[in-house]
Amino acid sequence: MSVDEFSEMGPVDYLILEFPGNRMTGEGLPLLLDLVDRHVIRILDLCFVRKDEDGSVTALEIADMDGDGRLDLSVFEGASSGLLGEDDLEEAAAVLEPGNSAGIIVYENLWAAPLAAALRRSGARMVANGRIPVEDLLVTLEAAETRSAP
Repeated sequence: MSVDEFSEMGPVDYLILEFPGNRMTGEGLPLLLDLVDRHVIRILDLCFVRKDEDGSVTALEIADMDGDGRLDLSVFEGASSGLLGEDDLEEAAAVLEPGNSAGIIVYENLWAAPLAAALRRSGARMVANGRIPVEDLLVTLEAAETRSAP
């Protein structure tokens, strides 16, 4: 990817999604595909790891995750930008409980690309970002409701 292509990109995020007991149902897959189809996000990397009970880590192939005989993620086969290395997989596995697996997704926020490019051209730069967990939002909203109650 050239510098010019990078300057037009949207913000890039990653997710590590843990599946207890290595149970991947595929329920979220149609929603992920919808985001890609609507050009909301672009998958840059997608991989899976399993952490065995003894703590050893194994990279998993994209395959039939829910056991129905179809390759659930074949649409993402080859989705590898090279951003994720072996050390990233080990780091991701470090947050997993033994006996669980995880999907690691690196994605570009295409919806924000025009804004991000315009801001970069104007000299703006991101100095911080983050995500507020839903649980924290609920606690804050409940506290605000309590304060405003008569």
